[in-house]
Amino acid sequence: MNSWQYSESIESEKIVNIEKKYGNFIDGKFVTPKSKQYIDTISPSTEKILSSISIGNQQDVDYAVVSAKEGLKKWSKTAPSERAKYLFKLARLIQERSREFAVLESLDGGKPIKESRDFDLPQVAQNFFYYAGWADKLDIAWGNEKYKPYGVVGQIIPWNFPLLMLSWKVAPALATGNTVVLKPAETTPLTALLFAELCEEVGLPDGVFNLVTGDGSTGSHLVNHKDIKKIAFTGSTGVGKYIQKSLAGRDVGLTLELGGKAANIVYSDAALDEAVEGVVNGIFFNQGHVCCAGSRLLVQEDIEEKFIKKLEKRMQTLNVGNPLDKNTDVGAINSKDQLDKIEKLVNEGIADGGDLYQIECELPKNGFWFKPSLFTSVQANYKIATEEIFGPVLTTLTFRTPEEAVEIANNTEYGLSAGIWTEKGSKILWTADRLEAGVIWANTFNKFDPASPFGGYKESGFGREGGRHGLLSYLKVSS
Repeated sequence: MNSWQYSESIESEKIVNIEKKYGNFIDGKFVTPKSKQYIDTISPSTEKILSSISIGNQQDVDYAVVSAKEGLKKWSKTAPSERAKYLFKLARLIQERSREFAVLESLDGGKPIKESRDFDLPQVAQNFFYYAGWADKLDIAWGNEKYKPYGVVGQIIPWNFPLLMLSWKVAPALATGNTVVLKPAETTPLTALLFAELCEEVGLPDGVFNLVTGDGSTGSHLVNHKDIKKIAFTGSTGVGKYIQKSLAGRDVGLTLELGGKAANIVYSDAALDEAVEGVVNGIFFNQGHVCCAGSRLLVQEDIEEKFIKKLEKRMQTLNVGNPLDKNTDVGAINSKDQLDKIEKLVNEGIADGGDLYQIECELPKNGFWFKPSLFTSVQANYKIATEEIFGPVLTTLTFRTPEEAVEIANNTEYGLSAGIWTEKGSKILWTADRLEAGVIWANTFNKFDPASPFGGYKESGFGREGGRHGLLSYLKVSS
């Protein structure tokens, strides 16, 4: 059941043209890195090398920031309606080349093509359309308050949703008149590099969008650059804390979207079949590589046995395999390092006393894979119940009363998201009002809209992306 079959059917169509080596995109063109250093980016489903990308050093970052400062001189004088036109053009090009972007995202990141194609790419285009519409309306958005752009913005995006996170950051930054220096994750840089080609194609003024690839050292150079006026980061809580410490005492804006350990609460009066689908989507979507994943299932005691049986039966239908196969539900783990972390935490969960259930499937010898997994008999203090696993692993806790459900849900250092499943509207409102989470879904999960803000509390970060609030992240009060 769910046996591995690798199909070359999509890849062999040569939808994407991947260069053997990429430099940085600075001042409107691709340039050879001053560092002269490169690192391979591989496909996590096969471990085959896709391309080599540059490791930007201090000189590369300096070059990009100088370019962004020069670009700001023209971009700041560009009429908002003209800025909007560039964003509209980018949105249309993303739509036109969405198949190419989707295949590249799945090749480089390991996620199923149906998620890249049907979830990521539509939202990427929508974000650019949405913020294009805002560009010429900023003067009337906040009444008598006056705002101005920060200037040169440094943006660091993660490997789990590379292009989507780019759109969350780049679109509002450009709409509000800032210029950008972007650093994508070293394991998934290819869609950002393709986006740079689009910027060239639409004639975006030189220096408005700059891209420097590299590892953590490259990101550190960007964070600590004296001419960066704002940092936007999505990634781990540990790195977020490092960035916050690095910026202490400096007049630099900062937004952080960090880790999560979301509770997905299922009350006994919920529509159980629908709740099962929501729970499966909440944790196994994108291999669990989701900061807002519903990784803690909280199920009311009187339906636990019935619900878990339904959940296990549904899990057995999941297809694990080739990310480029349209029938794949769960693709490859993004990297060997991430797979090692998942395996370590799962082994600790077993040692602590948790009961592990995994689907029956054959995994390939090459690539990085982990079976969709469910832990029961979990105590609230187990590491698997408190630490972000960032993989296809769900832990189950039980509760008796709504008050206990809220107490368990809030018993975490994170506060990014949560889910509520019940047929009673009053219970949804009561629970949501008491949950310490920035995003709360009711009878659904992982639903997003460009007009809706996204962000967390506690160690899940601060600031918001998306919607009107996402614009404020790139504007400061004008004196």
